[in-house]
Amino acid sequence: MAPHYLLVCLVLVLTACGSGNTARFLVEPPIAEKKVRLPVSSIEVREIVLPAYAASPEIVAENADGSVRNVPDSLWADDPAKGLTSALARSLDLGSTASVAAEPWPLDTPANAQLDVRVDRILARADGRFELSGQFAIYSREGVIGESLTRFDIQVPFQSNEPRDVAATTGIAIAELAKQVLARLAR
Repeated sequence: MAPHYLLVCLVLVLTACGSGNTARFLVEPPIAEKKVRLPVSSIEVREIVLPAYAASPEIVAENADGSVRNVPDSLWADDPAKGLTSALARSLDLGSTASVAAEPWPLDTPANAQLDVRVDRILARADGRFELSGQFAIYSREGVIGESLTRFDIQVPFQSNEPRDVAATTGIAIAELAKQVLARLAR
């Protein structure tokens, strides 16, 4: 009788894990109001490097005790690194005169410039701030632009640790990062 009981328990656990009814949230940065003229015509955005806690599919937020925990019943709609990279590439593409795409570069002719972003922190803080910090490198294999390494520290206020607010604020922070990258490229 015990083997049947274990089989029933296993089926119930697998059914619960596979329900697929967890809410998923997209990162959608607001679109820039005007395009920035750039000295390059194309940019390849390398996949964003994230800290381990932000690379998992679960949306996380900081609690009042300083711990970082998953927001219950919520996931990112895409792999976090891929989703953030795509959102940044889209913001750069729509906000500039350059053609911008996430890696791998889709055309035969290589991009004029590459962008590499490494995130130190990306977190909805318990104090009502959303933090996105790290550094970005801009470089060109053909020497079209000079190499640069720039640190960024973006702080955006948000309403709550509800997943929709975290996702919306993440989009705003990515749009701000795109503005900083474009300002650096436009110099």
